Amino acid sequence: MATDTTVTWLTEEAYNRLEAELETLSTSGREDITKKIESAREEGDLKENSGYHAAKEEQGKIEARIRTLTLLLRNAEVGSAPESHGVVQPGTVISATIAGDESRFLLGSREIAGNSDLDVYSEQSPLGEAIIGLAVGASTSYTAPNGKEITVVIQNVETFTGA
Repeated sequence: MATDTTVTWLTEEAYNRLEAELETLSTSGREDITKKIESAREEGDLKENSGYHAAKEEQGKIEARIRTLTLLLRNAEVGSAPESHGVVQPGTVISATIAGDESRFLLGSREIAGNSDLDVYSEQSPLGEAIIGLAVGASTSYTAPNGKEITVVIQNVETFTGA
């Protein structure tokens, strides 16, 4: 089985928030869904029991989130947001012209953004891979998943402040 051992940068706030979510899902989340499944099972025939099937689907989602969080936290690099020096790196906020449109986004894991309204792009995404290491004023292009060639011009790189 292949494993993804990509290191993900997280703020301490994001790490603590995700650790608390994992703890909740692993304890009371599992207990609650087990009770729902047992309750639905008592209703009879499982083939036509929509409550049972919904609870089992919810259980699958909870277990998938637990696995995702466990891997993410195991491979997290926790620290302050990298201070911007005008170069694109994980954890910075980028202002760029992408295919002629102005865009502002966070480069990194969407888990970093928390309650921020910023769009988030992974550094492993086609866009992220194309711009990582570029300085303000630099331009590049990348091939989107649909095969289109997209031009990007870096306008500004800022330190992520969590907002």
